[in-house]
Amino acid sequence: MLRRFPIDSTEPVIVFALSRLLGTLAGLGAILALSIPEDESALALAGAMAVCWAIVVLVVTMRNPRHGLSPLVALGDLVMLVAVELVAPETYGAVRFAALFLTAAHAHLQGERRGLAVGAIGSGSLVTATALSGDAPLSGDVLTFYEAGFVICSVASGVVVGRLSTAASASRLRARTLTRRTLQAESEARRRVAEALHDGPVQELIGLEMILSSASKATAEGRSEDAAALLDEAREVAGRSVHDLRDEIIDLGPFALQELGLETVIERCAEVWRRRYGFEVLLTIERLDLPSEVMGNLFRILQEAVSNAGRHSGAKAVSISLRRAGPGVDLRVTDDGHGFNGADPLGSSEPGHIGLASMHERAALIHGRLEIESSQRGTRVLVTVPLPQPDQPVSRRG
Repeated sequence: MLRRFPIDSTEPVIVFALSRLLGTLAGLGAILALSIPEDESALALAGAMAVCWAIVVLVVTMRNPRHGLSPLVALGDLVMLVAVELVAPETYGAVRFAALFLTAAHAHLQGERRGLAVGAIGSGSLVTATALSGDAPLSGDVLTFYEAGFVICSVASGVVVGRLSTAASASRLRARTLTRRTLQAESEARRRVAEALHDGPVQELIGLEMILSSASKATAEGRSEDAAALLDEAREVAGRSVHDLRDEIIDLGPFALQELGLETVIERCAEVWRRRYGFEVLLTIERLDLPSEVMGNLFRILQEAVSNAGRHSGAKAVSISLRRAGPGVDLRVTDDGHGFNGADPLGSSEPGHIGLASMHERAALIHGRLEIESSQRGTRVLVTVPLPQPDQPVSRRG
């Protein structure tokens, strides 16, 4: 299917329409001023048609830029070029230059697949028209050489420019979706933390206040045994509250990492992942002194990798390794699931795989390199992050 991604701004479409009109007027004026064709009346008619076409496209595009992206516009441009060359074979070179410009512009606005179609159909039509007319300023092997070069350049322009445009559009869509997901996740995290604090530690603290009040009253009345029992109960309530608050802090990610350290957070999260996804979690963790930004992004990448293994791959075991590797640090997450079914997990031409795209972005933020290898036997996610001043870690297995 010849599809294209949406554009963020209508300005390029309008500029293209205006450039088409100005280029048509300038080219027609130069041809007439230099008296290149023998049949000026026929050229004037073809030129007038081209100018009228450019004006119509500009007006329509200014009223509704989406109409300027119609494939009919590319077809109309092609018809105008063929008409000019047929009535004025002397314009052979100028028509080829204009065709390359129009192919590149349409490929940028239409995307990779439509750009390929424009380049192939446009170059093929012009070459066919030249062959049928037999009035080209060149002939023989020279004409064949130039025509072959024109076809190759036209198709290559459509593919390369369209590919770049498609990749850029897909990246913008991913970035927009990632931003939306980030805002939604932040809002959800605030709501969840508020509910968890209200239903958990807040209620425990209310109970703790009542217990301490009773203990104070018992102490005042001389009931030391009752007061001691109440204090023991208060100590248990306080311990539960501390444990619940620490669990909430761990879910907040970077804040927990600064307080507890990356290895401690991973160890605690491993128990949660075992219960949530029902697979075995194997840890090989080194204690490393990492910058907070590196810890935060590595932890989020780890969360996404484990989440993918638990939700999508059907894994029965996940192995997590964090260790010093030369001047940097390696985070490796391996599972025994069924992988991505042959798809490229980091493909840039599709707007999907938002979670994987976020992993790639987080690795780039800390100047790291992300590698994902997937097959029917499982998936391996490897993040390598350079560190300017490595410290000697203490190895630990968990």
